[in-house]
Amino acid sequence: MLAACGLRSADELFAHLPEDVRLEAPLALAPGVSEFEIVDYFRARAVENANGYVSFLGACVYAHYRPVMVDTVVSRGEFLTSYTPYQAEISQGTLTTIFEFQTMICQLTGMDVANASMYDGSTAVPEAALMAARITGRHRIVASRTVHPEYREVLRTYGRHGHLSIDEFGYRLDSGKVDPEDMERKIDQETAAVIVQSPNFF
Repeated sequence: MLAACGLRSADELFAHLPEDVRLEAPLALAPGVSEFEIVDYFRARAVENANGYVSFLGACVYAHYRPVMVDTVVSRGEFLTSYTPYQAEISQGTLTTIFEFQTMICQLTGMDVANASMYDGSTAVPEAALMAARITGRHRIVASRTVHPEYREVLRTYGRHGHLSIDEFGYRLDSGKVDPEDMERKIDQETAAVIVQSPNFF
C-alpha cells in the first residue's frame, strides 16, 4: 500500500499532521478478547445500569444470540444472490449452504438426519411429523403442550389432511417442564414421533 501511495514508511502518511497531535506510543488498551467475552462484559455493565431486568414474556420471546459473523457470511455474494432452494441445482448458493448446514449438524450431534430450509417452527413441526410417519409406517403423533400453540394448530391441520392422529401430553404446572409420566402414558406401538420444543413456549 505504501508503495502504491509513493511513500516509504507509515510515518509519511501522517507527515501533514503537527507533531503535538501525533501519538508516538501504543494506545493504552487491553489485549483483544473474543466476541463472547466482550458480550459478557457489556451484559455485566448493563446489569449495573438496569438492575438486571430479565424478560419473562414467554411465547418464544426470549434472548436470541446471533454472532456478528452471521452478517459477514450472509453478505457473501454466493449466499446473498442465491436462487430459490426449490430448483434442484447444487450450483446455487442456497442449496450449497443447506447441504453444508445439514452435514455439520449431523457431524456435531451424531444424528442420521438433519433438516433445513424450513420457513419457521410452524412448518418444521408438521414436516417432521409427516417424515416420521412415512419412515415408521405409523400414523400417530404425540406432541407436548409446551410446544407453541400455533405450531400445534398447524400440526393438527396437516394431520387432518395427512391422515395423522394427533395427541398431546401435559406439563408440570410448578415448573412449566414436560410431564414425563403423562408422555409415557400417551406413547404406544402406533406412535411415529414425540414432538417437544426447546426452549419451550414458556
